[in-house]
Amino acid sequence: MNNIVSLEWLKGKMVEPKLVIADCRFRLDDPRAGLRAYEESHIPGAVYLDLEKDLSGEVEEHGGRHPLPDIFAMTVTFAKAGISNESIVVAYDDQGGAMASRLWWLLKYMGHEQVYVLDKGFSAWLNQGLPVATEKEAVQPATYLATVQHNMLVEMDEVRELLGSEGVTLIDSREAPRYRGEVEPIDRLAGHIPGAINRFWKDGLAETGEWKEAAAQSDRFHDLDKNGDLIVYCGSGVTATPNVIALQEAGFTKVRLYAGSWSDWISYGENPVASGEE
Repeated sequence: MNNIVSLEWLKGKMVEPKLVIADCRFRLDDPRAGLRAYEESHIPGAVYLDLEKDLSGEVEEHGGRHPLPDIFAMTVTFAKAGISNESIVVAYDDQGGAMASRLWWLLKYMGHEQVYVLDKGFSAWLNQGLPVATEKEAVQPATYLATVQHNMLVEMDEVRELLGSEGVTLIDSREAPRYRGEVEPIDRLAGHIPGAINRFWKDGLAETGEWKEAAAQSDRFHDLDKNGDLIVYCGSGVTATPNVIALQEAGFTKVRLYAGSWSDWISYGENPVASGEE
């Protein structure tokens, strides 16, 4: 796999001077839980990056629950975390890769090549008896220069324009009941963007927690055109990012993230909403 690395791979890279390990653990129902878990124990050398404080911008009327930080803010965050353009970054969490994938996407969007998500996450590292640290790591600040990859992102107005267009597929990454509009635990409106198909992001993981291989990811998306334009979204642009990785692993090249996602879409009263199966 191109974007996922194993526990063994990371263990063997620990002495690599260019390595930066990022702990991205975060719980939506308890925003401080990730930092507490990091302070309790983490992979040696890891810096902590908070989904809402470091990997999201300020919440406003539009932009969704986890809007993208602006480019300058991202360069500052990465520099403070010791990430330079030459760094090999490995992100991990304990949420199936959802939070780590957000950092992976942000770095790719900024033009970073060597960024990976750790397979199976921190608990697996712990369960294998691999070393952990408890002290806060001393970080050597770096310099980060962005080369923004605008082709990775799509904004709301373009999504609205493209509704129903041939060759464009919208992929909703949330659980099926939320997609169908039967439940909505977080956002004020239930349903999905009209025309979207549902591919729950966690279906990219095996039952044992590791990421599925490329062939199995291809099976998940077998009905989609490899040359088609794919737009991926979720509730707030976070759990869509594991699906972006899965699609890349499956060989799709025209994959864009609608970062504002459902929570941004419904912030515009005139936007249509669908429910049930498409």
